[in-house]
Amino acid sequence: MKKVTFRNRLRGFVPVVVDVETGGVNPQTDALLEIAAVMIKIDEEGTFSRGDTIACHVAPFEGGILNPKALEINHIDPYHPFRLAKSEAQALEIILGPISAAIKEYGCHRAVLVGHNAWFDLAFMKAAIERVGLKNHPFHHFTSLDTATLSALAYGETVLSKALAKAGFEFNPDEAHSAIYDAEKTADLFCTIFNRWRDYSL
Repeated sequence: MKKVTFRNRLRGFVPVVVDVETGGVNPQTDALLEIAAVMIKIDEEGTFSRGDTIACHVAPFEGGILNPKALEINHIDPYHPFRLAKSEAQALEIILGPISAAIKEYGCHRAVLVGHNAWFDLAFMKAAIERVGLKNHPFHHFTSLDTATLSALAYGETVLSKALAKAGFEFNPDEAHSAIYDAEKTADLFCTIFNRWRDYSL
C-alpha cells in the first residue's frame, strides 16, 4: 500500500488547527488576545492525530478595540499581569515558527488553517500578520478547512459542543472560549472526521 502523506492526502498542505480569542469580531479594528495552534500528525496509513499545542497570550495592539461584550464571553482581562502577554510580532513568531518547521518536515509547500468557522480565525491571523509587516507566512492566503462545515456533513451539527458529543468527545462549557481548549477540541473533531472518511478518499 502506498505511504500516505500530507503531500498526497491534502495536496501538499499541512493542516494546523487554530483558535483565536479576540476583543470583537472585526479583524481590522478589534484586538487579538489569544492564539492557539494545534499541530496535526499523520501516520503511514493516513491516520490523523493531534500533535503539539503552541499557544500565546497577545497584548492588544495600539488602538485595538476591546468590546466589553466580547470580553464577557471569553473572560479575558487583557491587561492582567499574569497573562504575560506578548506583542503581536512576538506572538506570531512563537506560533508561526513551528508551523514553518512542520512544512519542511513533511515536504509540503504551505499550511492550511483548520478552524471551527475557520474564516474568523484566518481573518484575524491575516490582519495581525499584515499589521506587523510579515511579507511571508506559512498559511494559505484564502483556503481553510472548516470543521463547522465538516460537522454538518458528518454529524448534522454545526455547533462545536454538539458535534463533539456526536463524535464521542466530552466538552466542558466552563473551559470553552479558551483558545487552547477550543483548538484542541477542534483538532480532535477534525481528526475524527478525516479518519472516518479516510477509506473513501485514498
